[in-house]
Amino acid sequence: MNLKEMLKFADDIVFAKTGQHLDDLQAAVLQGTLQRETYKEIAKDFDCSESRTREIGAKLWQILSEDLGEDINKKNFRSVMERFQVSIYSNVAQEESVQINSVNICGEGRHPPDISKSHPLNQETANSKQTKTLHQDLSEMPELGDFFDRTHSLQTLTTSIIQQNSRLIALTGISGIGKTTLAVKLVQQIKDEFEYVIWCSIDASHTLDEFEHKLIQFFSQSENPDSSPTNPKRLPLIKYLQKHRCLVVLDDVHNLFCSGELAGKYKPEYEEYRSLFKQIEKLSHQSCFLLIGWEQPREVTQFKNQNTPIRTLQLKGLDIAAGREILRDCGLEEIDNSEALIHRYEGNPLWLKSVANLIQELGIGVTELLLDDSILLPEDLKDVLQQQCDRTSELEKQVMSLLAKENQPVNLAKLLEKGQISSSDLLNALQSLSRRCLIEKQESLYTLSPVLKQYIKGL
Repeated sequence: MNLKEMLKFADDIVFAKTGQHLDDLQAAVLQGTLQRETYKEIAKDFDCSESRTREIGAKLWQILSEDLGEDINKKNFRSVMERFQVSIYSNVAQEESVQINSVNICGEGRHPPDISKSHPLNQETANSKQTKTLHQDLSEMPELGDFFDRTHSLQTLTTSIIQQNSRLIALTGISGIGKTTLAVKLVQQIKDEFEYVIWCSIDASHTLDEFEHKLIQFFSQSENPDSSPTNPKRLPLIKYLQKHRCLVVLDDVHNLFCSGELAGKYKPEYEEYRSLFKQIEKLSHQSCFLLIGWEQPREVTQFKNQNTPIRTLQLKGLDIAAGREILRDCGLEEIDNSEALIHRYEGNPLWLKSVANLIQELGIGVTELLLDDSILLPEDLKDVLQQQCDRTSELEKQVMSLLAKENQPVNLAKLLEKGQISSSDLLNALQSLSRRCLIEKQESLYTLSPVLKQYIKGL
């Protein structure tokens, strides 16, 4: 749904409610909101007062909220439109049996087909084909909170799960990048496609036996609510995944792996999870496991073949428009060089919020901050970086220390020359750091982000 289609959708709703189409100022408010402009910016572009613009906006949000059955405001209007886009995209793709085979590993995915003739109001029910009872345990799923533009990532994941029936999907990225938030948004949008949906956060108590027992108890009690707790009729986990369409989300999956080792090495007490993930990949079933974490099982990251039922999506930073929205939410509405600040913190939502709060509290000028290439590292941001960097092996720490000293990206030969590390160890360390999303690769060159460089230098 492009800008024109979004405005047409809103116009249809307003006309149905009021008998009148959008006037020029109403259209300007909606268009400005979709382009992430403030009321002040919209008013300036339209040459009217900010208060008048706010008044028009409030009336529009009320009309849209009443028609769509949810609270819509300036902050979430764009995401609501994008959700309709993903929802329509999924329904059209299913109805026309569209085969999409272009989900990129560690990438974003193909744009959806033309859906301009589809209208969400013409869909009597988005899940009319769903005839079985739905069972959902989302008690461990966090609240959505602020959600910024991730349309292409949502489309990629939706395509992988709904159309391509991927059995195992790894959602990875550096701390604060928005993995869990994206997953929450995804689950909210596709949960009714499944008979069973459960969200589990991995912590120290989740041995494989305990985890499987939790899932089987959820499936069996929903399937046989009258069965006796002392004599339950329970099947092996894989049988439930084969019998029903299930979505299982595992958050913080990195807690299964050892600290101080190369990425993806299981803790001894969690080694049996390897067999579970292999079983999910190898055996035929109609369910999906979504793994979220700083690092993923080694057997998952090794698969790059599009013909396998495994997918990996590495989440990158937000674009400039979304970054500016974060800064505005943090009170930095009128700042120069916001684009340079967003680039410096790589569009990482958590990093941007952290530095924006520090700038606000201390009254630092952004222009002044950017003059000498300063990288501010608030204490809360250091804590987040420490949690992830503490998981790395001594070998990885050596490589990051080498990269932190370089002003430009370097190739493998230069790293071998600078450090006292064998080529084999260096390659393994680079692969592990890449899987942790702690280094950046530009063709055959390697580097650290400015934020990580500053953090490593300060150790």
